[in-house]
Amino acid sequence: MPAILLATDADWIADEVEAALGEMDTSIRRVRRGEHVLPAVHDVEPDLVILDLQIGNMGGMATCMTLRLEEGAGRLPHLPVIMLLDRSADLFLAQRSDADGWLVKPIDSIRLRRAADAVLAGGRWTEGLGESEHMGAADLGEAV
Repeated sequence: MPAILLATDADWIADEVEAALGEMDTSIRRVRRGEHVLPAVHDVEPDLVILDLQIGNMGGMATCMTLRLEEGAGRLPHLPVIMLLDRSADLFLAQRSDADGWLVKPIDSIRLRRAADAVLAGGRWTEGLGESEHMGAADLGEAV
């Protein structure tokens, strides 16, 4: 059963994620503040982290960068991260924070489920670059 850590202070986003991924035999833990993600990562040991771009005092970009810094220092394994962006113009933030995938809101169950499947399989899921780019683990070797 995949464990998912969701960071959002918006109840409607939590409802959408639960509706999309709750049927996938997953456990979803939610935190409402970006600063609570790192402690929750140590508690939950998630297979996937989903970050809302706007999470109160510490947004998704800063939170993702914190996870990547911890990974680079050897204190965390690589954690796949999907960011939920407010608009296509925010994709630069997702790229800079080294997210494995991102969706542009409004989100829907089909896109979120496909993004989660791709990222959990070691691939990428990106939107807003003109055409959507979705690469599975097998595609990554050919794309380099």
